[in-house]
Amino acid sequence: MALPRALLQYICGIVLLIASVNALKFDLTATPQRDGKKERCIRNFVAKETLVVVTAIVSGSKGDGQMVNMHIRDTVGNEYGRPRDVAGEQRTVFTSHADAGFDVCFENILQGALKDLKPGRANNPTRHVELDIDIGADAKDWSAIQATEKLRPVETDLRRIEEMIQEVVNEMDYLRAREQKLRDTNESTNTRVKWFGIGTTTLLIALWGWQIMYLRAYFRSKHLI
Repeated sequence: MALPRALLQYICGIVLLIASVNALKFDLTATPQRDGKKERCIRNFVAKETLVVVTAIVSGSKGDGQMVNMHIRDTVGNEYGRPRDVAGEQRTVFTSHADAGFDVCFENILQGALKDLKPGRANNPTRHVELDIDIGADAKDWSAIQATEKLRPVETDLRRIEEMIQEVVNEMDYLRAREQKLRDTNESTNTRVKWFGIGTTTLLIALWGWQIMYLRAYFRSKHLI
């Protein structure tokens, strides 16, 4: 049974909106190495065992007095690449090891005669960086898949949409599991606080009773009561 045209357009619109390409362009100012490590980082979240393709196009050329280094790592300590002296197109492909955010960091270091320039001056050179991050279904080479499996264009598009929808479902399952974990943590904390309050109240009542008994015995020993 064919789906209504309006429903198909709605589903495709949602999928294309969610799977929009993460593209970023910026200028990276060069700084002397003596000023310490100055990185510019872009963060994205990725699920475990997900294919990621990071493509960086850096202007300039090697030996022009600037050295652009990249560092790709996630927030739990896994490293996925440290390309050095990047000029032109640099592509890094990796599969994530954990459900975590990952950072793509850039630094531009002055080299040679330019390393004596003071930071912040107008003549400090820059490199232009264009960064594309493709995650999941967007990271696959669908042209190669189409040629290998001999798929028609419509079948290729449907396969891509199916994988993108599956990624959305997996992300919803992850969010649901995370919500359940946070709820369990909250309930556990509330239970501990409740029993701590009960224990503290019981201890204060016991201490109050002991003080009364002690003072009564003391006053009786002194024949005050």
